[in-house]
Amino acid sequence: MRHTLPIAPQFYVTAPQPCPYLDGRAERKLFTALQGENAEKLNDALSKQGFRRSQNVLYRPSCAECCACLSARIRVADFVPNKSQRRTLRRNAPMRREATSPWATEEQYALFRRYLDSRHSDGGMADMDIFEFAAMIEETPVKSRVVEYRDPAGAEGTQPLAAVCLTDVLDDGLSMVYSFYEPGRIEDSLGTYIILDHVEIARAAGLPYVYLGYWVPGSRKMGYKARFSALEIYKGGTWQDIGDPESHTAETHPLSVDPIAEQVARINLPDTRPVRA
Repeated sequence: MRHTLPIAPQFYVTAPQPCPYLDGRAERKLFTALQGENAEKLNDALSKQGFRRSQNVLYRPSCAECCACLSARIRVADFVPNKSQRRTLRRNAPMRREATSPWATEEQYALFRRYLDSRHSDGGMADMDIFEFAAMIEETPVKSRVVEYRDPAGAEGTQPLAAVCLTDVLDDGLSMVYSFYEPGRIEDSLGTYIILDHVEIARAAGLPYVYLGYWVPGSRKMGYKARFSALEIYKGGTWQDIGDPESHTAETHPLSVDPIAEQVARINLPDTRPVRA
């Protein structure tokens, strides 16, 4: 099924699949291709409207019976770590960060496999091979970085890879596309640390937001995002403070869903007309 705005791009809807976050639900995505010389403008504009990037595609959940997937971002200027997060920062302070061009390595893939096998062995990415992994990292038409985190010293002077995040640089923030880390280091809270460090990267760069992907009320997998202060969610066509996380359960009701055509009609596209001298 295809829905088209008066000007490009064209938007499509995927077939329903089992929801990975809420039992008994089916997910469906609204998506469009991300390509050409205006890719960065489109990525910037649609990220502000709840879309996410996956390789050369921008997508947003558009389920028939639910609209619980709410895009979340941290306001960098107002963020204050809580007591537990401050401990996480201190514990991982020796970690060395390096941001590189989006290029996949065998070392990254080995860590990725350990992470999936331990945390998401039944997920949609569980069977991803090294070529698919490389495509996930490298196929990007926008400004992206691979942020690696290494321990300062391992055996025989090595610096083992502990965590990785594929990150897009938007005009108003950093979008954490996908992150993975050493699954056995539970006490180090590496997933939380990656987010905390991205807040600091954004602060140093003068960027106001860190985009975390989707927060889903009622999902244990996504509950950790609500523990970050200064968290906003995209709801009802606008960004708003999350407030009480328990107040958003109505988003799981089927009557909260607008028709696809109305959703597409409300999307604001960037002005891609050439500037005349």
